[in-house]
Order: sequence, then C-alpha cells, then structure tokens
Amino acid sequence: MTGGRLGQLKVALVCDWLESYAGAERVIEAMLAVFPQADVHAVVDFVPPGERGFLGGRPVITSFIQRLPGARRHFRHYLPLMPLAVEQFDLSGYDLVLSSSHAVAKGVLVGPDQLHVSYVHSPLRYAWDMQAEYLRDAGLAHGPKGALVRWLLHRLRNWDARSANGVDVLVANSRFIARRIEKCYRRESVVIHPPVDVAGLQPGTRREDFYLTVSRLVPYKRIDRIVEAFRQLPDRKLVVIGSGPELERLRAIAPANVSLPGFQPDTVVRDHLQRARAFVFAALEDFGIAPVEAQACGTPVIAYGRGGASESVCGLDNPAPTGVFFDVQTPEAIAGALRLFEMQETRITPQHCRDNALRFSQDAFKERFADVVLAAWTAFEAQRNTS
Repeated sequence: MTGGRLGQLKVALVCDWLESYAGAERVIEAMLAVFPQADVHAVVDFVPPGERGFLGGRPVITSFIQRLPGARRHFRHYLPLMPLAVEQFDLSGYDLVLSSSHAVAKGVLVGPDQLHVSYVHSPLRYAWDMQAEYLRDAGLAHGPKGALVRWLLHRLRNWDARSANGVDVLVANSRFIARRIEKCYRRESVVIHPPVDVAGLQPGTRREDFYLTVSRLVPYKRIDRIVEAFRQLPDRKLVVIGSGPELERLRAIAPANVSLPGFQPDTVVRDHLQRARAFVFAALEDFGIAPVEAQACGTPVIAYGRGGASESVCGLDNPAPTGVFFDVQTPEAIAGALRLFEMQETRITPQHCRDNALRFSQDAFKERFADVVLAAWTAFEAQRNTS
C-alpha cells in the first residue's frame, strides 16, 4: 500500500505471539497491508501455516522460546524469559522496525540509524496498575509463590519501562492507553484506534427482545455482574456467547432468563448481533472490539463508561447517541443502565450506530498509520541528515 520512499525501505514487523486476541491480529494484518515488504518476527507462533491468509505465505521468524519444552501449550509460562528472547532478534539490516506490543515486542534492540514505531495495545497490565487484580484472580495474592511472582513482575516492570526508551514513536490504541503509557513510561503517544471489520458487518432487518454479550469468559470481563443484573430483571432475556474458564461457574449461577450456549461460529455471532435489542459490555478494556462490531450491526451498546468503550460508544449526551453508560461494575448499575436505555431507546437509531462504527474501519486505520509512519520517517531522515 505504501509507495515512494517508504515502499523501498527494508521493514521488520515484530509481535509478541500471533495466536493472541483478535484485535492484535487485525492490527498486524493492517500493518502488513501498509508495508507488504515487512518480515515478520514473533516470540512464538504455533498457528499452522496457511491458516492466516494475510501473511501471504511469508515465514514467521520466531525466538528460542518456540523450541523450549512445553512451549506449544504453555508458552505464557515462559514470560520471565520473553524480554531476553525479544532482544535476541537481529534487526540490524532493517531501516524501519514496527512492533505490535501488548507484552514485550516493543523491547527489540535497534540502532541509531533505524526508526522504531511501536503500536502499543497496552503496557503490561499485569505488571502495572492491574497487578493486584491479576494476582487475586490467579490465587497468588498471598504466600511464597505469590511473593515470587511479585518479584518477577517487579523485574518485568523495570524492564518494560526501560525498553520504552528504545522506541522513537509510541502509538496507543486508545486515549485510555495513551494515559497509561504516560503514567508508565512518561512518554507521549499518538492515538490510532485499532481496525475493525465493519465492512463485513451489516445491520439486521429485525430486532428481537433479547440482550446480548459476546466475550471470552474470564474474570476481568465481569460477565458475572451482567448475569446478576439480569437476575434483578427477570422479565428481560440475556444471551451470553463465548467460552473460557468461567463458563461452568456462570452456567451454575445463571437464572432462567440467561442462556449461555458457549462458543459459537462467526455466522451465529453475527446473526445474534444483528437481532439483539442491545449489546451489554461490562469490562474495563484497552479498546474493546466487540462494542464496535455491535454498532456496525446497528445495535446499541450498554457499556461500562471507562476505558476504550468510552471512546467507541456515544453516550446520551451526544446528539447522535449509540448507547448508554454505567459508572461502576455492579449488577445494580448495569440493571439501572438497562432501564435507562429502555426509556431512551428511540433516540438511538441503527444508522447512528452504524455511522459511528465506520470511524474504526480497516481503511481508516491503514490511512492513519501510514500517515504517522511517513511523518516520523521524514522527521527521522531530516534529523539524521543534519547531525
């Protein structure tokens, strides 16, 4: 996609692991569309060749962790070794280094004649402001094992802050993450929201009387709070699509008006998004792809009003609202937001939702990212030529 001087550069793209969450993979896909000449490096990559057409058959250069015992199933257990692993990539032959980082990718080593632009999904959440929550959810808040993990996270946090110094341009995936970057690294960043496949989603032709949430069923998504909210609203129906370690517990506590069918294929998810009365979202997310996908289907969003959702959903104070916010992650607050939504529902139109979602299209991301890299390279070359 990028021509001219940038099209002639030798480019490396470094990521943490390709079998990560969908948002990170879409960013990598879009980066490769902008810089098709890039060579891809990843700490690990266990996805079979051919399952990701956007790689165009290019090989993925992996680190030594790829070959360690048990890495295929438990590579996250090697997190303490990942800073060392990412530093072993030899990128000395590249003009431009791009990284897509939610763990360690931004820590690659580059020289003074190389430009490094890092798209940061988030600084290491479990090493920074969300450490206590992650330790609590993992049962590591106390005891000798918990103390060891705290010490390892302390070391990782120090490395994470120091490695930010090697990045020339930091790009944040939301204003929320830009604030986290400033807090953790004391650096400014450019905000480019991640790409969403809004073109592949269309509003449905009919609405039905059920609410929907689609999520990985893990503690921080706060699906249990949504389920409990619907216990307070027995005449409303909720469908929870997704799988994860919380599935059986949620099924055990769910009232009769809540159904949890587990994992569903994309066609079923899309069909539910097009028919749902509204989408309910209770997580504190860096950005959050699901609320944008819901809006692309013309579906209003009832969301926790912090994090990325506060940027992707237009509240009732907007002249073209696309949803309703609640202020705290409690069943009572969620139930209250549902009641408010039903009172204001006629103000939120499918067209408003669709138009808002188009701000986060893949084309919008690619254009913005190309502009940022071009500006950074132009300034980098000018500085290099005058020094």
